[in-house]
Amino acid sequence: MNRMMLWLPAMLAGAALSLPAQAPNKIAIIHLQNAIIGTRDGQKAAKELETKFMPKRQEIEKRQGEIQALQQQLRASSNTASEEQKNKLMRDIDVKQKALQRDGEDASAELDQEQQKLFQEIGGKVMAVIDKYATDNAYAVVIDVSAQSSPILYASTAVDITRQVVETYDKNAPASNAVPPAAAKPAAPKPAAPKPAGAK
Repeated sequence: MNRMMLWLPAMLAGAALSLPAQAPNKIAIIHLQNAIIGTRDGQKAAKELETKFMPKRQEIEKRQGEIQALQQQLRASSNTASEEQKNKLMRDIDVKQKALQRDGEDASAELDQEQQKLFQEIGGKVMAVIDKYATDNAYAVVIDVSAQSSPILYASTAVDITRQVVETYDKNAPASNAVPPAAAKPAAPKPAAPKPAGAK
């Protein structure tokens, strides 16, 4: 009996040593889009995208102003202009509105494509950082809450690792990619959407 009591601690110690390491069991959330744009690379790319599309945005805004001026002219001359003059103004407005609608949609599609390319290029690098960060910190699951259709109804800010991932990314990114914080913006603005035909 005494011998069994002496063997028991040794047997338990051996069993403990043979157990596998505890599997990761923590869960974290991340706003992936914010993480990508929050990095220095993301800020630099967003600023370049904004600069590239600014002329197109200004052109669209100018054309919107021209259409609004014609609409105002039509309203002002409703009691004085002939039917032919009013019809000509309405045709001009309609043609300009349709052209602006088409060009605005093309510009928005091009911007969406460029933004998607930005997210893909930098997103791949951010995903590598997330993978390493999750492994190093024993996270079993990291959930992206960027999408509007995210199933997450509530999550404590304590489990949000967006900031930590951005800091880890920037720490390992080349310093030459840095942009001044004041100049960085979250994303390039889309060209202003033209008003629908007939709008006043």
